Amino acid sequence: MDIQQIMQQAQVMQRKMEQMQAKLGEMEVEGAAGGGLVTITMTCKGSVENVRIAPSVVDPSDVEMLEDLIKAAFNDAKAKADQTLAEETQRMMAEMGLPSNFQLPF
Repeated sequence: MDIQQIMQQAQVMQRKMEQMQAKLGEMEVEGAAGGGLVTITMTCKGSVENVRIAPSVVDPSDVEMLEDLIKAAFNDAKAKADQTLAEETQRMMAEMGLPSNFQLPF
């Protein structure tokens, strides 16, 4: 393989990574807590798009519970976003013929 082929492959990989990043910016996941009483929708890049809180969990005398539900819903959404990122990265690497343990620079 000559240097020109390596450079062409690197450019293809860079374009695919840019496409994947753009796609992840549009893909949304939803995290929930309290049986769906609190839900958070976020992009796979971590931008929170929506927060829904059921009126039944808004209790001024128990703000701590609501805070815990929000944290749990956020963490659930973040875990789903991370999983989607991993799956999309593995899919892209497979399409390029790279091993699944290949480290991409993000």
